[in-house]
Parts: sequence; structure tokens; C-alpha cells
Amino acid sequence: MTDNYHHGDLKNALIQAGLAILSQEGVQALSLRKVAKHAGVSHAAPYSHFTDKQALIAAIATEGYKKLYEQVSAVAVHYQADPRSQLIETAWAYVQFAIDTPDHFKITFSGIVEREHDYPDYVEQAQKNFALIVEVIESCQRQNILQQGDSELLMVSIWSGLHGLIHLLLGNQLPSKLLNRVSAREILLFQLNHFFVGDTP
Repeated sequence: MTDNYHHGDLKNALIQAGLAILSQEGVQALSLRKVAKHAGVSHAAPYSHFTDKQALIAAIATEGYKKLYEQVSAVAVHYQADPRSQLIETAWAYVQFAIDTPDHFKITFSGIVEREHDYPDYVEQAQKNFALIVEVIESCQRQNILQQGDSELLMVSIWSGLHGLIHLLLGNQLPSKLLNRVSAREILLFQLNHFFVGDTP
């Protein structure tokens, strides 16, 4: 078995193979040997990038956070002149990322990364996503669009609502009768409107 990958391609191929195994079979089924077989490389190949299974899981979650940040931050920049729209659209981009890449989203936020502080890239990417949403919220607070107070606590309240909606959507738990009347985006807007001060958009 040969490792026919250009520099940088092997690591991504291993991440994608690990993601596929995790999403289909769960964490107990994951091993570097199995990932190598899935990626079509030698059993020794993964060790050039990952010391063990946990390092691979951390890399998968880190990649998820990076992709989420890229998607949400692009929207945040686009709407930076309009804080209310910025919050709505970044929240929707967050939900869309989960809908478009459900397996990666679930694994990124699964909590299966052990000893997370052993993986500084993982911690950094998680913190960047948290800080981005806090920044959007603080921008709204400065314009009196959202209630004043602890921006991180407010962020957690809004964030937990997003994750609750995502969990229901990905699990097909919302009543079909409701979804025949309103879209996922309309449900999100209804959630966010509870946090806005004054007239809703």
C-alpha cells in the first residue's frame, strides 16, 4: 500500500476518513489503523500527523471549528454596518453550517475530545468562535438593540437556543405540522426576537 498524497493532502484525507468512521460507527470504532485503511494508506501513515486516536479526534473537531468560523465570520463582516442584521445572519449561518455538514457539526460539539488543553489549536479555534459571537452581541448592545449586561452570559443564552434548534432540526424532532407553516429560519427569527429591545424587525 502506498501513500500517494501531496504534502498536506494526507492529513486532510485522514481527517475525512476519521470523520466518516465517527459519523457512521461512533468513537469506539475509531482507530488509526482503521482510518489508514479507509483512506487507502499504510498503517504507519497516520502517525506522521497524529500520535493517537485522541489527536485525530481533536484535529477533526478543530477543522470543524475552523470551517464554522470561516462561514460565520464572512457573514459578520458583510453585515458589520447593521448590528441587528449581523446577529440574525451570523446566527443563521451557524444553523446553516449544521444543516449542511451535520456529521462534522455533531462531532465538533460532541465533547469527545479528552484533555482538550493538550490540543492548543483546538482550544484556540473554539475560543475564536465564542469570541466572534460575543463581539456581534456587544455590537448590538452598543446600539441598544440587545439588553445590556454581561455579554458572555447573553451569548450563552442565545447560543444555547441555537444549539437547541439545531438539535431538533438534525434529529427531525420538530412537528411536521409546524414546519409546513414556518421555515427553520423563521423559527430562528422568532427565538432571536425575544432578545431584541424595542420593536422587532
